Amino acid sequence: MGPRARRQGFAGQRMGPEIDDSSRRLPLIVMVGRTFAGVVATLAIGFFVAAVGFIGFLSQLRGAEIKPERKADGIVVLTGGSSRVSDAVELLAGGYGRRLLISGVHPTNEASDITRSLPEARSFINCCVDLDYSAINTRSNAAQTRRWAAERGFKSLIVVTSNYHMPRAIVELSHAMPSLDLIPYAVVGEKWRDEPWWTSGPTLRLLLSEYAKYVAAEARLRLADLGLDLAPEVDLPTGSVSRRPATAQAN
Repeated sequence: MGPRARRQGFAGQRMGPEIDDSSRRLPLIVMVGRTFAGVVATLAIGFFVAAVGFIGFLSQLRGAEIKPERKADGIVVLTGGSSRVSDAVELLAGGYGRRLLISGVHPTNEASDITRSLPEARSFINCCVDLDYSAINTRSNAAQTRRWAAERGFKSLIVVTSNYHMPRAIVELSHAMPSLDLIPYAVVGEKWRDEPWWTSGPTLRLLLSEYAKYVAAEARLRLADLGLDLAPEVDLPTGSVSRRPATAQAN
C-alpha cells in the first residue's frame, strides 16, 4: 500500500465517540452554585440572628438614670466610665446601701482624688467605702464583689455601671452570685443623652464592641454551666480590698 493509500485509509477510519466537555462541567457548576447559595444563606441567617440579638441588647439599655426603687445591703460600682463613682457615692450618701465597693481601682490613685471631686461626701467616703485594686475586667469585678459581699453577709447589692455595660455586668455578677438580689443602676453618659447613638460613629462602635463582649460572656457562662469551662477563673489575691478610698481607673 502506497503512502497515498495509507493516508486515505487513515482518513477513512471511524473515530470513537467524542466526549462533550459541557457534560462534565455541568455537575461541577451545579455543586459550586449550591455551595455558594448555602454560604450566602448561612451568612444571611447569621446576620439576621446577630441583628435580632443586637436589638434585644439595645432594649436592655436605659436612656435615663432612675434611682433604685428600694435599698440594698451594699452598693458596688464597676469602674471604667465617667461619673460612675460619683453616682455610686451619691447613692451611698442617700442611704441606699450600708457600704460601697469601688471595684477596679488603679493602684496609684489616692484618697484625695475622690474627696477633691466630692468634698460634700467626705464623711461617707471615710467611713463606708472599700476599694478593690485587683479587678481588671468585668469577670474579676464579679469575683471580687462576691468575696466582698460574702465577708459582710450581704444579700442584696445595687450595681452601678454605665448603661451599655450593665447587661454584661449583670450576666457576670449573677453567675458569680446566683443567690444575691442584684438591683441595677445604669449611669447614662452625656454623649448618650446629647445625641442618638446611631448618629455617632464612636458610640455605635462602642455598642457593637460591648455587644460582642456580652455575647461572648453569655456563651462562656452557658458552656460553663454545662461543665465545659474553657476559661477557668483565676483566684485573685486575698488582700486586694482596702478601706482606703480613691478614684478608679478606666479599664
